[in-house]
Amino acid sequence: MLVKDYRVQFKEALDTLYDEKEIESFFYILLEAFHQIKRVDLALNPTIELDGMQLLQWETVLSQLKDEKPIQYILGETEFYGLPFYVNENTLIPRPETEELVEWIIKDYFVPRNDVSTIRILDIGTGSGCIAISLAKNLPNAEVFALDVSEKALQIAKKNADRNEVKITFLHQSILETIDLGQQFDIIMSNPPYVRNLEKAEINKNVLEYEPHLALFVEDTDALLFYRKITELAQKNLSQNGQLYFEINQYLGKEMVELLEKYHFKNIELRKDIYGNDRMMKGNI
Repeated sequence: MLVKDYRVQFKEALDTLYDEKEIESFFYILLEAFHQIKRVDLALNPTIELDGMQLLQWETVLSQLKDEKPIQYILGETEFYGLPFYVNENTLIPRPETEELVEWIIKDYFVPRNDVSTIRILDIGTGSGCIAISLAKNLPNAEVFALDVSEKALQIAKKNADRNEVKITFLHQSILETIDLGQQFDIIMSNPPYVRNLEKAEINKNVLEYEPHLALFVEDTDALLFYRKITELAQKNLSQNGQLYFEINQYLGKEMVELLEKYHFKNIELRKDIYGNDRMMKGNI
């Protein structure tokens, strides 16, 4: 079957589940992943064919997309901040909003390569390692640590560190059971679980059924549980003038500012993401 003909079939199979642009994106992502063929290549050579084994591969993926499985999990990888990352059901799929948090930290701390001073960074709840690795890749003077309660997530994060050729010190522990981190950091940052159970109705099936709930959800009765614990630890384990950065629940910006004020953080800044939602903040000790 010609690829251009299968493209029509592929679109028709998915058009009740996804919008046209998303289906197009899926098709060309898969075309490049499976056959190293770009959109322009197909336009220039519309007679490219799929053999029987290749069609079976496409049909297998098509079946998964019909079940709304994220394409990142189907392929086992994604891109974040211009870098490649492995992902699976033990790690969240990195979001564009999180790239904005990474960009904020890099802009705050980037120095020329001839600057020999070292900054120590801790990423709490690292998951795939996307934040820690992106910071290590773009801040040449950074010594980066990454912590997670999930050993399976850390296995993926370690593979991603190797893939992107950065050195990260990984820590396997529960932040909720940690009294003191035992060392000082210039930056502590986290994108912890922050989606309340009451917000599940807003969550798409592809997230709700496939992404790890451990990294997503928090009880309605204590939505700031992780933020409070991390802020307490930051009080003890941030160096003088150290910075605490968070990605936050868009509905809890006011509460998060009040939390950092309660723990005597200064110069608190709340920022909106590209969609206009309260999404990230920082404060210094």
